[in-house]
Amino acid sequence: MPDPKQSAPEATVTGTVQAVRFASGQGSFAVLTVRSRRDDQPITVVGELAGFVEGELVRFSGRWEEHATYGRRFRALSWVPLVPESERGLVRYLGSGLVPGIGERIAERIVARFGKDALEVISTQKKRLTEIDGIGKKRADALSEVVRDKRAEAEGIAFLHGLGLGPALAKKIHARFGARTAEQMRLDPYRTAEEIPGIGFLTADKIGRSAGIADDDPRRAEGAVLYLVGRAADEGHVMLPRAELTSRALALNVPDANVAPAIAALAAREVLVVEGDAIYAPPLFRAERKVATVLRRLAAEPSPLTEAAQQKALASVDLGGLHPTQRLAVERALARKLTVLTGGPGTGKTTTVRAMLAALEAAELRVELAAPTGRAAKRLTETTRAEARTIHRLLEWTPGLNRFARCAAEPIDADVVLIDEASMLDVRLAASLLDALPPEAHLVLVGDVDQLPPVGAGQVLRALIDAGIAEVVRLTQVFRQAEASAIVRGAHALLRGEVPAPTPPKTKGTGDLFLVPARDGAEAPATLVRVLRRMAESYGLDPVSDVQVLAPMKKGDFGVDRLNEVLQAELNPRSQGRPSRQRFAIGDKVMQTVNDYEREVYNGDLGRVEKVEAGVTYVLFGGARTSYKDDELDPLVLAYAATVHKAQGSEFPAVVVVLHGSHHVMLTRSLVYTALTRAQRLVVLFGEPSAIARAARNTRTQRSFSRLEERLRG
Repeated sequence: MPDPKQSAPEATVTGTVQAVRFASGQGSFAVLTVRSRRDDQPITVVGELAGFVEGELVRFSGRWEEHATYGRRFRALSWVPLVPESERGLVRYLGSGLVPGIGERIAERIVARFGKDALEVISTQKKRLTEIDGIGKKRADALSEVVRDKRAEAEGIAFLHGLGLGPALAKKIHARFGARTAEQMRLDPYRTAEEIPGIGFLTADKIGRSAGIADDDPRRAEGAVLYLVGRAADEGHVMLPRAELTSRALALNVPDANVAPAIAALAAREVLVVEGDAIYAPPLFRAERKVATVLRRLAAEPSPLTEAAQQKALASVDLGGLHPTQRLAVERALARKLTVLTGGPGTGKTTTVRAMLAALEAAELRVELAAPTGRAAKRLTETTRAEARTIHRLLEWTPGLNRFARCAAEPIDADVVLIDEASMLDVRLAASLLDALPPEAHLVLVGDVDQLPPVGAGQVLRALIDAGIAEVVRLTQVFRQAEASAIVRGAHALLRGEVPAPTPPKTKGTGDLFLVPARDGAEAPATLVRVLRRMAESYGLDPVSDVQVLAPMKKGDFGVDRLNEVLQAELNPRSQGRPSRQRFAIGDKVMQTVNDYEREVYNGDLGRVEKVEAGVTYVLFGGARTSYKDDELDPLVLAYAATVHKAQGSEFPAVVVVLHGSHHVMLTRSLVYTALTRAQRLVVLFGEPSAIARAARNTRTQRSFSRLEERLRG
């Protein structure tokens, strides 16, 4: 269905704000009633319009839309404040509550005295206001200050809109620089990008070019260097080698000769840290050093448990059914302050963790269980029958202070901390965890190092294993019961560089791994829907609740965005009848894409839309209801299909892995291995067989630029 927001022609509306009918408490969304200057008719205007007051004259740019509930309204995409022109407009503006104590009666006196020059007099000759009955020096000063600020805001935002910036970004910039907005943007837009989230180098560079800043300007070089270091962190790198940074800067037309002075200038301002040839963002530099320091200490120090206490604990639990390597892991968890347990599917990690917990409990040690994501923590609780939390909850994130309550001064109340899915630990989260670890506590890290690296910067588990300083127990024995699963066999085949072998069912509803060819992008969605319906018929799997479709990328015919569009239409008939401006329909499967500590909903959490009414969308996440206003929906996306990265740490009854040649840049062994091992009962590899084979052969892993392994080795 076409989006009318995209298809409607652009238009402008100029008018006076009559009323602010709604303004969101946290965001910038507002609904205004505006009296049109053209025909004096009231118009409903919606958009990022928080901060307007009655009487303001504004020119809005945007599109007309038809809302099923609220009717015809104008969606403003940008706006420029204008000076009220009529005396009546000035009265409404000045009497709208700009300054406490100045209402419509006093505003009428001001306009009666100074006419259409009222704003100029207020701004430049505020002493004259005291000639009016009811206005003393304090009120005159307050009104003059507010009017000057409002006029400066109008000029600054008009300037920013002229540069092509949207209203939210324009507001953010003006809030930071106030009356100096235009001057600052002309002087050094790259510094603006450094100070204000949401303004990247490319936006700043566009502004800089319009201001006449040359390619070889030092300000531009500094902006580019900061941008590149930040983007590298988004790619998973903890730092950038100087040569790599110089090469990337050259791609932005920053001359080699300008890079070194830019690095030096930024380091002098403590915006970057330079360590030899490594260039760091300061938070990542501190995190990497913290992780290395604490892990080295843990690896070197003996356990506070006596050998007699360890043997007593081991003797009190039944370890008879364990493989020798599993038993070794249990022994090391008692004897070492740092233990790593790794292994692929079917090698008994869960059984080993249960035995570890039994032994640690027998030793009368207090154990805390945690995982990087909510779904991983829930699964850990289910498999161990012990309470597990996300690492953020374990460390007690405090949203108002934007930090963890648990730290070195207030450590975790535990003798042992066990982290599952530790392959997802990046350096910043690991640093926070290690900072809050009590000095005498044990740390047990459990994870599959062959999975995808963390989304954040740094690969802590891999660096720790490769550094060779910790007690690493690697489970390699695939047990007979697990060996019967084609999913387990397929995962280990991938690690050998082989294409997983499917198991054709002999009878309806048997077999657990299938390959379904699909090469034509136009026909693939319909084929995928048939596959999902067949899974429902043969295996009793709900296509929405029980099956997760995974793909490497968002874009393209075989990408997550396109798949979600098709699957929403096919699997949720109610999505077809929803109003065109309503993003989600009742029953839609959705995913939270950022951590929201206020709502206690986290990146990767899956939910179902329960209802949508009065501009509020209600979502059930694991039985807990969460509400989102229209302007708060950006963190939610459809989740009938999701990227493999978003599925890390999760398991599903069944998984359909979509792989195609168009995904070539993402087709790696670790990606398909991660996708395959998300399934508990059934996997369908859907797409081009050649793409699956290419991924199996591609051992390229995303190694991050980091010195963690080097620091761990000392």
